Amino acid sequence: MRRFLKNILFVYLMSFCFLKIEKVQSIIPYYYFPTVQNLEKESLSIGKNAYQLLFFGQYEDSLNLAKLAVKINAKDEKLWLILSEAQVANKLYKNALNSLDKAQKINPNISEIYFAKSNIYLQISQQNKAKNTLEKGLRIEPNNYKAIFQLGNIFLMEKNYFKAIKLFDRSIKIKPDFWQAFNNQGLAYFEKNDISLSIKLFEKAISIEDNAEPLLGLASCLRFKDIKLALELAKKALSKDPNYVNYNYRKEQLWGEKLQASTEILLQNKQLQKDVILAKSKIDASS
Repeated sequence: MRRFLKNILFVYLMSFCFLKIEKVQSIIPYYYFPTVQNLEKESLSIGKNAYQLLFFGQYEDSLNLAKLAVKINAKDEKLWLILSEAQVANKLYKNALNSLDKAQKINPNISEIYFAKSNIYLQISQQNKAKNTLEKGLRIEPNNYKAIFQLGNIFLMEKNYFKAIKLFDRSIKIKPDFWQAFNNQGLAYFEKNDISLSIKLFEKAISIEDNAEPLLGLASCLRFKDIKLALELAKKALSKDPNYVNYNYRKEQLWGEKLQASTEILLQNKQLQKDVILAKSKIDASS
């Protein structure tokens, strides 16, 4: 009897335990734990959204999303690159360089990391570092015509016109319709007092792209030879982009002292005063 009672009690306790387990299971919510692959996929999706926001000028939102993507997956150099771009857009240059350092540690063989670093160094006026990082990137991707052009621009800033012209030539060989390289060769040759060659290069740039910069550059060259045509070109340039009326803006575009002086004289011509005033008013209205 006692043994029988023990058996009954055992069966009862076992039944109670199973019932309790079922009840407990019925009230515990089900949690989904994503795999590493799913997390990585999600981080890339967030990174792409951050990049899209950056493209549409939503810089702060882009930065927040890029930070989130990196938190989810800190082992993807692409996400660090996106974060660095968002940080640059928000003028967080030191943070951007730190992000690129982390990308470089993950994969030091990506040329875009060095090119991005170079752009930041230029923005914070560290030309030597900009030059060195560009050269490192070009060792990985030697035919990147934009990077070659940018390296030429640094030499142009340093007034090393010979090296700048050679690099612009190199970028043109890779991309023959690269009008910006022809234009900047025109800038360099003007500072070397070779105005005839400067004219040809500005004309070549215009034949590819009817842009305000080579138009005004050519106008400044022709001031010596054909003032009527020079005035027509200057008017056209200012109507296309009024920013070129501004000395500091042209300086940002790497115009040298000699070309600047010639342009200032041209813009003082009485026949251009209405166009100059209109251009300045457009700049004031947009600022």
